[in-house]
Order: sequence, then structure tokens, then C-alpha cells
Amino acid sequence: MPAADFFELLEIPRRPWIDVDALKQRFLARSTALHPDRFHGDDEATRATTSREYMALNTAYQTLRETRDRLLHLIELETGAKPRDIQKIPPGTMDLFVEVAQACKAGDEYLAEKATAVSPMLKLRLLQAGLEWMDRFQTLQGRVNARRSELDGELKSMNAAWESAPPPGDPGRAAALPLEHLETVYRAMSYVARWSAQIQERLVRLSE
Repeated sequence: MPAADFFELLEIPRRPWIDVDALKQRFLARSTALHPDRFHGDDEATRATTSREYMALNTAYQTLRETRDRLLHLIELETGAKPRDIQKIPPGTMDLFVEVAQACKAGDEYLAEKATAVSPMLKLRLLQAGLEWMDRFQTLQGRVNARRSELDGELKSMNAAWESAPPPGDPGRAAALPLEHLETVYRAMSYVARWSAQIQERLVRLSE
């Protein structure tokens, strides 16, 4: 079980999907009064207390604003444990998993060849190929982003279950929540975040 309920700390209800802009406004409203600069003239104990409270709010905000981190926190709050089978590829993501893996492998081979090329003719050919690789990875990033949008839609639809569920601590709460589906979406979001980072890394290397 997490040491703190970040939803409670920011005084917002537990939800799989959150309006990030509204979350930011809530964080700013709560944290402004606790900012360390407001207490630089106070005694050490007061400064230490307010600093801890400010850091806790910041940690809560940083966790809830990132979808993958928020879902992990929510799962731990509701189940008292971390998700199981995190490496299991969720349904609907296998084709994209294979395509990203193959593209990254082939792209790395191209980048390795480009790094060792010395012939002007070869460099020219590789330069032209590099433009094609940029286009391929940008297109792939678009597909990954589309999958992320689909998952966000699923999270939005799950909010209703949390709104109607018994309150935290009620024995019937777990049965009223789609926790298995939430874990599936969490795993999918984890892969999407990983793929996006891998693609972006190669786009940066291709642009150098």
C-alpha cells in the first residue's frame, strides 16, 4: 500500500483519467501557500515542516500528471499491491510491439552503418536513406500516439465506475471497480510510453 494517497493530498477524487490542466491549477492553488520562499524568515522547525509539505504536494502532482504513474498509484491504492504480469503484452498491442521492435532494430543498423561510412558516395546514399528513416519513425510515432489516445478514451470511460463505487474502505468497493481492466490499460500505457521514448531517441540520432 502506498505511504500516501496523492489524490487525497491534492483533494481530488480518485479517477483513472484526470484533466491535467485542472490538476495543475489545483496544485498551484495548494502549493503557493507552502512555497519555501514564504517562510525564509521563520524558525527552522516551521521551515522544515512547510518544506516537507510542499515536497509532498509536488510529488503528488508529478505522479498524478503522468498517466502511467497515476495508474500505478491508483492500482496500489485500490488493491494494496503492485500490478501483476507487467511484462505481459496487453491485447491490441502485439502488432505495434512487433513493428516498433523491428523498426528500432533496423534503424540502429542503419545508424551504425552511417557512423562508420567514409566513402562520399556511400554517405550520400545513407543521407537519402536517413530521410526515409525519419519519415518512417515519425509515422510510427503517430501510430503510437493514436494508441495512447485510444487508451485515454478507455480511462475516461472508466471514471464513471469510480464515481459510483462505494467509498474507500467499503468492503464492496473492489468488486464495483474494473480493476483488471485498469491493470490492462496500465500495462498498455507502459509499453506506449516505452515505445514513444525509443522512437524519439532514434529521431534525435537521425537528425544529428
